[in-house]
Amino acid sequence: MKLKSLLILSLASFLTISCAKEVSSTEAPIAVNSPNNPTVQLAKSEKSSIKKVDNFVSGEHKTQGTAKIVTKNGKSFLELDKSFKTSNSGPDLVIVLHRSDNVIGSTKPPYYSLKKGDYVLISPLKKFSGDQSYAISDKINLADYKSAVIWCRKFNATFGAAKLSNS
Repeated sequence: MKLKSLLILSLASFLTISCAKEVSSTEAPIAVNSPNNPTVQLAKSEKSSIKKVDNFVSGEHKTQGTAKIVTKNGKSFLELDKSFKTSNSGPDLVIVLHRSDNVIGSTKPPYYSLKKGDYVLISPLKKFSGDQSYAISDKINLADYKSAVIWCRKFNATFGAAKLSNS
């Protein structure tokens, strides 16, 4: 009896799999119900693309790594890669998008101060090194901004900037 049930279950599984339509990654997820697994996702509809990417140039403090703007399902994110690293000596470090494509070259040492109106605040910096991601508000027109900047808001000091060129 167990063998007969196992054969029927195997045959039903085989027919189900062989008759299933191929699902492309742009289609909506399809859920399959079974007693052991109520919902199994067969495909994801998530679309992503990298819009802009470049390496950090040091300003007030050594800053390294890569910044990129990624769009996932219509939502933009600023992502710092695993090689990202900056100094932990500044209070109130934030990430901003800046209108200039040469923030370090267009500002004066030693602080590389930013002028109000030339940047938009994205978020406080989560950590001083490693990969991290920051959501960018839909209200921000990314075409207006050409650099990602690690900035000490309290002392108006730019730690580093990455030109965001189209990839």
